[in-house]
Amino acid sequence: MKVEALIFIFTGIFIAIVTPVYYLWSDDPTGTTALVLTFGLLALIGFYLYYTGAKLGPRPEDRKDGEIEDAAGEYGFFSPHSVWPLALASSVAVAVVGVVIGPWLVVIAAALVGMTVAGFVFEYYRGVYDG
Repeated sequence: MKVEALIFIFTGIFIAIVTPVYYLWSDDPTGTTALVLTFGLLALIGFYLYYTGAKLGPRPEDRKDGEIEDAAGEYGFFSPHSVWPLALASSVAVAVVGVVIGPWLVVIAAALVGMTVAGFVFEYYRGVYDG
């Protein structure tokens, strides 16, 4: 993950250098704010990738002698047909529209978001956890 981290870090450094120049030449607070937020996002992702890559060690694609077979195996469990992502996105959309329409809709949407998050988290939970 070192390559990915360096891409984000160097792009963030570039944005940090360009932002004051953009502000002085354009005097545009909206674009400057967008550039500052872009720098923050790039720094956050770059730091996360660098920190995670340092903890995990080199991946097969990071090594010079890495083979395709080294990356074979299971990557995790992904639910094949879950309705919860769609329900969560829909309830968040109702919450965003509720900000425009009125606070009563935000309250209803907050309850919907809570229910869909719980459904999403506990989708495959069965029985008592004895961990």
